[in-house]
Amino acid sequence: MNSRLFMYGRTLIACLFMVSLAGCDMEAGMGGPRINASKGVTVGLLVPSDSPDAGVSALANSLVRAAQLAVEENPDARIDLKVYSTAGNAEIAANAARQAVKDGAKIIIGPLFAESATAVRSALSNSSVNVLSFSNNADIAGNGLFVLGNTYRNTADRLVGYAAARGLTRIAAVAPRNAAGNSAAAEIGSAASKYGAQFTGTSTYDFNLNSVVQSAPVIAIEVKSAGASAIVVTADSAGALPLLAQLLPENGLNPAEVKYIGLARWDIPPENLAQSGLQGGWFAVPDFDSADSFKNRYVASFGADPHPLAGLAYDGIRTVAQMMRTGKPDALSGVALITAPGFTGASGEFRFMPDGTVQRSLAVAEVTNGTYRIIDPAPRTFGGAGF
Repeated sequence: MNSRLFMYGRTLIACLFMVSLAGCDMEAGMGGPRINASKGVTVGLLVPSDSPDAGVSALANSLVRAAQLAVEENPDARIDLKVYSTAGNAEIAANAARQAVKDGAKIIIGPLFAESATAVRSALSNSSVNVLSFSNNADIAGNGLFVLGNTYRNTADRLVGYAAARGLTRIAAVAPRNAAGNSAAAEIGSAASKYGAQFTGTSTYDFNLNSVVQSAPVIAIEVKSAGASAIVVTADSAGALPLLAQLLPENGLNPAEVKYIGLARWDIPPENLAQSGLQGGWFAVPDFDSADSFKNRYVASFGADPHPLAGLAYDGIRTVAQMMRTGKPDALSGVALITAPGFTGASGEFRFMPDGTVQRSLAVAEVTNGTYRIIDPAPRTFGGAGF
């Protein structure tokens, strides 16, 4: 397809989308401040430095470094990066965002936590400045607040879509009985519907050892009774994944008969991959070529490995740099962000969706003999307009 026609189509669809919500009102979360790209732009970076949690403070430092690396790698964008501490506190984050805008920031990158991001959006409700938060909570996105973190929705779409295309059309979910589990299960069900599969339901357990042990036989019965051809397990290694990988097969849910799929990374830590119940199972990973390249450049600049979330700050700056290259005065508006064909980030390609969430390019990995192999690479470009 002709690239100009493609971009026109995306812009038209975006406008139609906005008409349905707000009459294409550019103040309804799709606007943005006017900029002069030739003179550069001020960016406010909100990170949880000064947090009482040492681990969070270390993450904040890594986020700042990753953002600085992106600025250095994109000198033509002339980005003036100003860093503000949130201490991991929503009220402090809101005040920091107000100060950043007073200091001339035309876009905010961060903060980390969903509560802080929501507070920032409220604090800037009378401003046209958009926010690219580090959160992965899809529920907070919209009205000028974008989430850079990979969401349950994005991973569920990738894995369920892949499974459905290969004939696994009866999908069950296994999730804890809590807010995160409910959200993850809902996204699995939505993905099943989107890709023509039947969602057979969610089997649940309380987030504690005894409940997992007692629930495993019930989950196995429910999944088999529903005739599911695949189960999507939402737990990670810090949750119930190791136990479920052992107990579900022991209770008759044979991985050779029902495909096990993981909504979380199964390779963290790598010891998970030795679980017999996960052999032949699928999970999603980023584009490791991009991730390794980012890590190597980060180490070369700072002499230490980046935090696993540091790439989000790099991606935020890369977004700004790429938009600045358009030379358009509305380059940082919401409509410009969602109609951009995509961005190249620390872990591969990504783009923003009209609801403020992010679509990230992911590869599908299969567990084999205690390790894994990529069975479907992360796409390097996005097909279609993304609406």
